[in-house]
Amino acid sequence: MSRVVHPIERESYRILRSRVDLSHLPPLTRAVTERVVHASADLAYVTDLVCDEAALAGGLAALRAGASVVTDVWMVAAGITRRDVVCPVADPAAAVLAGETGLTRSAAAVRIAYDRVGPGAVWVVGCAPTALVELIALDAAPALVVGLPVGFVGAAESKAALRASGLPAVSNVGEKGGSAVAAAALNALLYLEETS
Repeated sequence: MSRVVHPIERESYRILRSRVDLSHLPPLTRAVTERVVHASADLAYVTDLVCDEAALAGGLAALRAGASVVTDVWMVAAGITRRDVVCPVADPAAAVLAGETGLTRSAAAVRIAYDRVGPGAVWVVGCAPTALVELIALDAAPALVVGLPVGFVGAAESKAALRASGLPAVSNVGEKGGSAVAAAALNALLYLEETS
């Protein structure tokens, strides 16, 4: 199934490319950066995103091989347009586990999701820094982590921890992020997946 690009999206990319030249970036990094900037209309992501081409290539290969995609919240899942996702944050078991352990519901959902998908999944965190911290602590052997949670409490720190962990990842420096940019980063790879 080939994706039809709407004229508004085409024009948005034309404007983006007229404002910043990203042709020097490696292809997957460029695709992710452009899609995040397109989704956010925030050119600061050009210098704020931290991408590793090899990690992106591994994530793309995992997606092409049918790896599970896990999100921290349904807002991220709603933005992912080409793949079913695992997102147990609303599962009653997440609330029970959170109550029993003192974890946030998002962090508890990460544990539940890992029990369902095991290693090799692609994880997309766009809301909850605690979900990203829990994922790092689990030693979940992800194929890729899109770690772009947002907020004044723990977001920058969780992304710094992700970068320090050595996990294959996309992140950014600072407090901004969010569901739309996390979904956009994954969509960039999913749209490339279609061309295989």
